[in-house]
Amino acid sequence: MSGLLLVTQGAVSQGVLWGIMVLGVYITYKLLDIPDLTADGSFTLGGCVCTVAILSGVDPILATVMGLFAGLLAGAVTGILHTVFEIPAILAGILTQIGLWSVNLRIMGGKSNNPLLKSDSTISFFVDNFGVSQSQAALIVGIILVLIVIAVLYWFFGTEIGAALRATGDNADMIRAQGVNINHTKLIALSLSNGLIGLSGAMVAQMQKYADTNMGRGAIVIGLAAIVIGEVLMNRVKNFGLKLFSAVVGAIIYFLIRAYAIQLGLNVNDMQLISALLVAIALAIPVAMRKWREKAAYTEGDLYADEHAAANPSANALNPQNKEGR
Repeated sequence: MSGLLLVTQGAVSQGVLWGIMVLGVYITYKLLDIPDLTADGSFTLGGCVCTVAILSGVDPILATVMGLFAGLLAGAVTGILHTVFEIPAILAGILTQIGLWSVNLRIMGGKSNNPLLKSDSTISFFVDNFGVSQSQAALIVGIILVLIVIAVLYWFFGTEIGAALRATGDNADMIRAQGVNINHTKLIALSLSNGLIGLSGAMVAQMQKYADTNMGRGAIVIGLAAIVIGEVLMNRVKNFGLKLFSAVVGAIIYFLIRAYAIQLGLNVNDMQLISALLVAIALAIPVAMRKWREKAAYTEGDLYADEHAAANPSANALNPQNKEGR
């Protein structure tokens, strides 16, 4: 039982910290309707920058902020490629992600892995001063950060700029007609999104005590899976703040499922495939349900028309549209 509790605690801690990344994906995917593939690279970038900064003697909090700003710059590059040079958003994200692979290796000094085993971090501070475990400290720090991020996002999207950003995703033509430069709102959204993803990467690197050039692989799939899970669990929620919270809940559920699956003997290498299938199924089900409802409504309409014609033959005969040749 204690082993299961440890697995659960570790999964929840991991889910909370990755939940910050999911919030970043939520901004581009749900608000702008852009599946930004920069996420895989900017997540790794945040972790690499934070780790190298800590190893260089930088204060862990400042190093974490540096990871955030590194992700923000990565998002700005994607935004510039998309808005200034009119490269499609998906392609712009792919180009930035590919470029970040080399950038991350450069930052790491050519090494694919940098450990933080003997270095202080924001998480080790709680471990050393409060006598909690690594996963408990990660959970505490993660909850604090998630609450701060959700509060800031809730405030920001209530401002004029934030409202314009949300309107850009809803109806770009309408908000453009109101005099808003949608290129600016897209640039802000992509930068903010990847800033949060970089922050998440920095925190995950501190939790696992190392940064790896592959640590962000599949981040966009994890983000989409968590968003879908959160929406399914809290589909009746209308409040924007709770919708943001549902994304974090989805991340926690995702990592719980992953941890339990691995505990039961599932190969960890299969998790990316399972995540992709989960996202595909979750996105396909609403479309299939809508088409089924449309077909059912059409069939019911035909049945009603036939029954009405049979019950009122005189009215049907007098209808000029039913005369032969019309």
